[in-house]
Amino acid sequence: MRHLSYLAVLVGCLLGTAPLELFLGTRVYVRPRRLLLTLLPVVAIFAGWDVYAIAAGHWSFDPRSVTGVRLPGRLPLDELLFFLVVPVCAVITLEAVRSVRGWPAGDEPADDCAAESTDPGGPGG
Repeated sequence: MRHLSYLAVLVGCLLGTAPLELFLGTRVYVRPRRLLLTLLPVVAIFAGWDVYAIAAGHWSFDPRSVTGVRLPGRLPLDELLFFLVVPVCAVITLEAVRSVRGWPAGDEPADDCAAESTDPGGPGG
């Protein structure tokens, strides 16, 4: 069972942040385009970095702690999942903090009435 330990930690991370999505309504999973745009650079950079480090002999994985499924570049599947799961959990946590604190993300729909009342140069100002 030790070969599933890496995956168990990732599942624990997802389960630990699930209440934030469910009870605080962070809405991370219902905005797949936004999440994908967040994950793409992270996965590309870190997976590339790992593939390079593995090829150069600078980085390795304990075969007893990973599933044994290897992707191109000898990258363990578990490691690729790490690059997906940890950023997702970080984004959920950030969105939960934003939700509780009331911080805007900057991509909220503009409220025309509120914009007119606060913009002295706008219509009627």
